[in-house]
Amino acid sequence: MKMIDISYTSKFEKNFKRLDLTVKSKIKQRVEIFQTDPHDPRLKTHKLSGQLKDYYAFSINHSYRILFIFESSNSVTFIDVGTHSVYE
Repeated sequence: MKMIDISYTSKFEKNFKRLDLTVKSKIKQRVEIFQTDPHDPRLKTHKLSGQLKDYYAFSINHSYRILFIFESSNSVTFIDVGTHSVYE
C-alpha cells in the first residue's frame, strides 16, 4: 500500500509549533493513520462546504483538527492545524 505524501504550509508549521506536547504527540499518531488511509473512520475525515469547499479536515481529538487539500490521489497539503478556528 502506498503512503500518502504530505507537504506543509508555513501556516501549518507555525501553528503546530505553538501546540503543547500532548497535542503534538496525538497529531503524530493521527498523521501515521492518515498516511496509510486518509479515510480511516477514526479520523472522521470530511469534505468542507461554503468558502472551504475545496478543502477537507480530519479530527485529532474533540478540539483539534487538521485542514488539508488533496493535490492528487496520493499527495496532500496540510493547510492548518488547530481548533475550529482553522475554518475561518
